Amino acid sequence: MKSLIFSLLRYISLPFALLYGVVVAIRNYFYDSGIFSSIEFSLPVICVGNITVGGTGKSPHIEYLIELLKPTYQLATLSRGYKRYSRGFKIADASSNARDIGDEPFQFKTKYPSVEVCVAEERMTAIPQLLQQKPHIDLILLDDAFQHRTVKAGMNILLTDYHRLYTRDHIMPFGLLRESRKAATRAQIIVISKCPHDLTIEQKATLIDEINPNATQTIYFSSIEYTKLYPLSHTNVSYDENTEILLVCGIANPAPLIKKLEKEFKKIYPLTFKDHHYFTFDDAEEIKDAFHNIPSNNKMIITTEKDAARLMLLQEKLSSYKLPIYIQSIGIDFLFGEGDAFNEEIVKFIHSIIPPIEHESGVNNKEEISTFDI
Repeated sequence: MKSLIFSLLRYISLPFALLYGVVVAIRNYFYDSGIFSSIEFSLPVICVGNITVGGTGKSPHIEYLIELLKPTYQLATLSRGYKRYSRGFKIADASSNARDIGDEPFQFKTKYPSVEVCVAEERMTAIPQLLQQKPHIDLILLDDAFQHRTVKAGMNILLTDYHRLYTRDHIMPFGLLRESRKAATRAQIIVISKCPHDLTIEQKATLIDEINPNATQTIYFSSIEYTKLYPLSHTNVSYDENTEILLVCGIANPAPLIKKLEKEFKKIYPLTFKDHHYFTFDDAEEIKDAFHNIPSNNKMIITTEKDAARLMLLQEKLSSYKLPIYIQSIGIDFLFGEGDAFNEEIVKFIHSIIPPIEHESGVNNKEEISTFDI
């Protein structure tokens, strides 16, 4: 019955999707024909985005680029700061929190203190403000700005989720596309993200045929790589395969993380919230009660890095509960050994604007000290 109602609502939304599609198509035509102008900047600007509503793995891909480039260049990230409580242009500093700048920018600043992290609704005016205040910046990473055409990035990296490719989707609200599939032609690189680790060469070829890239586009395949567990709280415990886990998360799709943890621990109790949910005192109480209701004594709490950024807002409350909270960090891995080719394409673009610097290093595996702490 629910699926029937959902299908009916989708088809009722079709006229609105057609209208929205026409409006977006006209807007893009104005940009493509030069009626609307896009501003270019003299330094390298790399945009990581998508044309689909929902998570495609932008944050770990941006962090991959940070790891690749920060040994050589002075970096800045520019995000909208989704669901932040502030407005306007802000540069993160030591006093910033997720409420001020958004959970993902706070995550970037926490993990990479040497990177300038800023947020703004209007990228076009934010970049001059950033460069005026931080003139040492060599390169800007635009977070989720593919559809914001007032700024013309020198390189566009378009992400599309393996499990819901943009080629199989439709314009909102009938589907989840922010703009038509044709918009993908603006990207120089297309990354099919969240691929299974065992994707075959035959499946790779089929997907490339489906996307049908133009002569100037390159397609890469990446998978999510769950890396280390590290403590968020001062209450640490020993854990093993018999530990039971309360998973606290407010992300778009927790299913892959749940599946991963089920392979490693005895039992998982998911406590899920909406994507980018800001935790309240009542939520903290719910987390505490859910943890204490797990019958085992061998137990702990696991959350994601994005959720940790928002849980930090309840630091004093959670500290008083003395809960063992751990963070599951994630990264990405390029399949088929194509990580080096991706790196080279990024560096080649940067060298087209900034002359090569001697003693360049590749991906830097040295970690900066995280300040997540409860």
